[in-house]
Amino acid sequence: MTIFKKTAFLLLALCVVSCSNTEKEMGKTSSYANDTHSYAKPNEAVAKHLLLDINVDFEKEIIKGTARYTIESTNATEIIFDAKHLKIQETFVDGEKVKFSLGANDPVLGQPLSIPIKNDSRTVSITYETTDKTEALQFLNPQQTADKEHPFLLTQGQAILTRTWIPIQDSPQVRLTYTARVKVPKELLAIMSAENPKEKNETGQYSFEMKQPISPYLIALAVGDLVYKEISPRTGVYAEKSMIDKVHYEFADMEKMVNAAENLYGKYAWDQFDIVVLPPSFPFGGMENPRLTFATPTVIAGDRSLTSLVAHELAHSWSGNLVTNATWNDFWLNEGFTVYFEMRIMEALYGKEHANMLASIGRQDLAEEIEGFHDQPEATHLKLDLKGKNPDDGMNSIAYDKGYLFLRTLEETVGRDKMDVFLKEYFNRHSFSTMTTEKFLKYLNTELLEKNNVEFNVKDWVYKAGVPKNAATITSDKFQKVEEAIAKWEKGTLNETELCKKDWNIQQKIHFIRNIPKEISIEKFTALDTACQFSTATNSYIAMVWFEQAINHDYHANNVDQHIENFLMTVGRRWYVSTLYKAFKRNDKLEDAKRIYEKARANYHSVTANTIDDMLGISN
Repeated sequence: MTIFKKTAFLLLALCVVSCSNTEKEMGKTSSYANDTHSYAKPNEAVAKHLLLDINVDFEKEIIKGTARYTIESTNATEIIFDAKHLKIQETFVDGEKVKFSLGANDPVLGQPLSIPIKNDSRTVSITYETTDKTEALQFLNPQQTADKEHPFLLTQGQAILTRTWIPIQDSPQVRLTYTARVKVPKELLAIMSAENPKEKNETGQYSFEMKQPISPYLIALAVGDLVYKEISPRTGVYAEKSMIDKVHYEFADMEKMVNAAENLYGKYAWDQFDIVVLPPSFPFGGMENPRLTFATPTVIAGDRSLTSLVAHELAHSWSGNLVTNATWNDFWLNEGFTVYFEMRIMEALYGKEHANMLASIGRQDLAEEIEGFHDQPEATHLKLDLKGKNPDDGMNSIAYDKGYLFLRTLEETVGRDKMDVFLKEYFNRHSFSTMTTEKFLKYLNTELLEKNNVEFNVKDWVYKAGVPKNAATITSDKFQKVEEAIAKWEKGTLNETELCKKDWNIQQKIHFIRNIPKEISIEKFTALDTACQFSTATNSYIAMVWFEQAINHDYHANNVDQHIENFLMTVGRRWYVSTLYKAFKRNDKLEDAKRIYEKARANYHSVTANTIDDMLGISN
């Protein structure tokens, strides 16, 4: 046994005493809901703390090591973990080797890992390796990074992918603390959703601690040639050396955002708020891993125009990380609240009109999403039934934008002051716990609606399709000016050069591009691109919406086809690439989509690749 392993076992022993106290202080959940996306039976036996001791092998592209848990049980004879595409080697209970069993494999859920325990069992250890099928991990070669000198590793656990790199009870309601020891090549830095180092050491061994109980999907790891730059004592950014100054500039308002959030809904509970900007294959705009948000480089626009993403991930520190959806059927409780909170932060910092522009874009996204589900109206409910499905199926604009619209309509009904008091107390009372839709609605009725003698059609919003008629109306004066300009351009009283010279912000430009009339002639479309140079836009959001319109309008001038292909080859953000592949499919250009995707797929994280595989009907 190495000193490294001895230290790990000592920490585990200490946690047997301390972890239960931490849970009691932070809202221990005594009864768990039925989660159809996990094999675990936490009401019988549950993990409370993880000590992770792993080595990252870049040559073999695997992680290997031991996951050691402090557990609690009630007359249970076994404890069940979730595992998918893992090589389970040995298991121990209180230091003694025991025989484990792996159940039948489900293509979505993986396998149940059953380990026998006794009434007084306190620790369970699992020695394992990942495999080349592990979906949470993405190993990148140097050419796929910004600096192109060293390899990179990133993880993505949401929704149920943590089980593909750690055997774990992979349900969001099973909150646990964790410590970790991670060995990486000495030229690289390892960082996690925990207390982090700020610079590399000479050994390549790093230690981490997450003192607050979090859901398994929030355990995250990144390994690369990263550097850190502070913004304030509790905020800062990690990035590769060639990007660190750009990233630092882009996210300069992080501390202001934290202050604005605290003024709304109470003290930030996670001590540190840092962001790491990852290589472009990262599948999401951002991932709200506690203390360390993972972010896509597509938001580095050079003008801080896309940093509402920072406000969104920060808001998750309350809605999602502090109070978490108990199951993925309740996903709207994470995202709807977070979009609402994001808009309030943006309003506090940049004004109501700016927030309304962002909300208006979300309202358009919601309308498009609902139209796309016209054959599946049940998919537009806030409370979902995802049994037998991948929970990724529920991660769309409904949870985000319908959830936001529900809360905004509620705010306009009861009044902002009452809404703020309600939400602040909601986060405070339920901190470090999980929430079902039914539990929330009961709390809403008791603590807000009945208290203020307000009637509200809650069930229509939560359990019925589409958007109820009493939805709040979102207007933007700046968007109205854009629409007036579009009308003049369509009539020929405003030419393309005059249009492109307008002093519009990014949101106005996005609104303009998304509302280009379907009937516009290809000549006017070409003249617009020539004047505004949208096909060579460096802002990735503008590029994405323009390329979608180019596909919709069968536009091929100004080398746009090559620009679209280059975009899809270099960007891995699922929202962006799925929008364009969907446009190809919608416009009967499936072969073009498949041709590009065949070359681009290797650059995508499995989260993105699985979505596009399904969309294009590709089996892998």
